[in-house]
Amino acid sequence: MKNIRILLIDDEEGFSSVLAKRLSRRGVEVVTAADGAAGLLRLEIELFQVVILDMQMPGMNGLQVLKTIKNRHPNVEVILLTGNADMDSALASMNAGAFDFMLKPANTEILTHRIYDAAKSSNVCIHKAG
Repeated sequence: MKNIRILLIDDEEGFSSVLAKRLSRRGVEVVTAADGAAGLLRLEIELFQVVILDMQMPGMNGLQVLKTIKNRHPNVEVILLTGNADMDSALASMNAGAFDFMLKPANTEILTHRIYDAAKSSNVCIHKAG
């Protein structure tokens, strides 16, 4: 599957840049946002099939951002990443429409496969010119 565009929303800049590079090497186009508000703004002006979303962020937390994404962009799939294994958060996220919930640091190969799976189930089409 080609032309997968993801939005990575995470307040940890070092983590975001490393993950973006790793995913880019696997053929995924990655755009980053430093917090939920910035990520939601990007979703209003650009198309993405998948959002990778950090659970713990200042301002809006991952669950609040997830609910907003699913309300405004129901065809975008969301994979939540968290540094804390919290079953209540995982269940709340899945009930709110998350595609998956993974622990940080996520194995890049497994995450890439989950991104491909999420992109297949997303109804957002990304067409590249040329």
